[in-house]
Amino acid sequence: MKSDVETLNPTRVKLTVEVSYAELKPSLDKAYKSIAGQVSVPGFRRGKVPARIIDQRFGRGTVIQEAVNDALPGFYQQAVQESSVRPLGQPEVEITEVPLGEGKDAGELKFTAEVDVRPTIDLPDFSTIAVTVDDVEVTDADVDAKLEELRVRFGTLVPVDRAVQTDDTVSLDLRAEIDGELIDSADGITYVVGIGTMLPGLDEALEGATIDEERSFTTTLAGGEHKGETAEVTVVVKAVKVRELPDLDDDFAQLASEFDTVEELRTDLRDKAEDEAVFRQGVQARDKVLEALLEQVEIPVPDGVVEDEVHRHLENESRLEDDEHRAEVTEETRRVLRTQFLLDAVAEAEEVTVAQQELIEYIVAQAPAYGMDPNSFAQAMDQAGQVPALVQEVARRKALAAVLEKAVVTDASGNTVDLGDDEDDDAEASAEADAPAAEEKPKRTRAKKPAADAADDASAAEDAGEEKPKRTRAKKPAADAADEAPAEDAAEAPEAEEKPKRTRKPKAEAAEAAGSAEAAEGAEAAGTQS
Repeated sequence: MKSDVETLNPTRVKLTVEVSYAELKPSLDKAYKSIAGQVSVPGFRRGKVPARIIDQRFGRGTVIQEAVNDALPGFYQQAVQESSVRPLGQPEVEITEVPLGEGKDAGELKFTAEVDVRPTIDLPDFSTIAVTVDDVEVTDADVDAKLEELRVRFGTLVPVDRAVQTDDTVSLDLRAEIDGELIDSADGITYVVGIGTMLPGLDEALEGATIDEERSFTTTLAGGEHKGETAEVTVVVKAVKVRELPDLDDDFAQLASEFDTVEELRTDLRDKAEDEAVFRQGVQARDKVLEALLEQVEIPVPDGVVEDEVHRHLENESRLEDDEHRAEVTEETRRVLRTQFLLDAVAEAEEVTVAQQELIEYIVAQAPAYGMDPNSFAQAMDQAGQVPALVQEVARRKALAAVLEKAVVTDASGNTVDLGDDEDDDAEASAEADAPAAEEKPKRTRAKKPAADAADDASAAEDAGEEKPKRTRAKKPAADAADEAPAEDAAEAPEAEEKPKRTRKPKAEAAEAAGSAEAAEGAEAAGTQS
């Protein structure tokens, strides 16, 4: 077999392939055998029809067509490997010649294949990249806000007999109609007035309402089969409750934490706020370095791949005719693909590899975002053939971390930001970034004192329809539980994961791991598994 490659543009090539009759002969023999097993010819048993009879009855062209259809994918893959091209998506194949006779004078199979490919990217010296990030600042107001959040968590809901006000927690019945036809209804919905997470206009309708009073308003539905339609909504308040917060004293400190005094609790919350500010600084550095790299590098994107992905996206949303949304999706798809191509090139240049344990930790961290336990998530990805995409995503994260380590990062005050090298920083920040289901980081391991009264307040909160506040004691990182598991199965992780305790310096790779879910989705869409 002979093959040549012609570059049509930076993201598309044309393969010209010539296959000799001898190389095609096994597929011709297979085609004769297949046809002989499918047809009935008088005088011959099924499967025993000679080749010459098949040619006479059905024509040589039928046999050649079946042989070529069978052999073409293999010859195409061989040409791709020999040409060292990295295709994206399916090729456009044109058969230009087929062998009509037999033997050395039969002729050859010739075809061309045009296909989108990954662009070649010239990477800059990463040490020339310089970005500035915010200073790490924690004020008393920040600490006060965290204390207030803690008081809210340990507050209790108490019924009140008055009109609804902002921040009240109400129980309500709701029904929606379009042109007088009931399209939806629900009873006993719990809602905090003023947070704006339900229907537009609901907060205004509830303000000032009394128990059993019926209020109506008009709204535009944001989802479901009636998305975008205008509905008349009627709401009835069934109960009004206010949250009573505990006094901010030493008793509260002992109830809500392992500390004896409010001052100790404030100190701990300040430390945590500083840790979070350092982590945000690392994430900001990651984002700015990536943006600076994208600005420095020219990355062409195949139009065909973009169009296919945009069409698939809009089709899934049933918005193929929405030109404005199409423009937004097209722009975002191009950005995602440029980022993928860039990080793949960095990973190749830096010779990035992904260890089994790194894949396991990534699976454990990502599973909560899909509402699944790590084992189920790993099995689902394996069954869908997406494990290579997960490996590629981990490699991209490590690639960006490699760039971040070499870039120059300073804060607004001109100080060089130390992004660290410690492996513990990496594991901790990765888990913190990738586990959105975890609501609170564990407390620091200081002298602990049991809070005997915590159960009473927790029970009261549960009675009011609230979740019991978690005890904020230091816990072992959940990622440790996955050490011995195979990559495909992803070791069983503890039922309740918490973010591991942060150190003061986020590692470059850890800071990088905080985002780019869209890259994983784009990998599947663009077919860029490597």
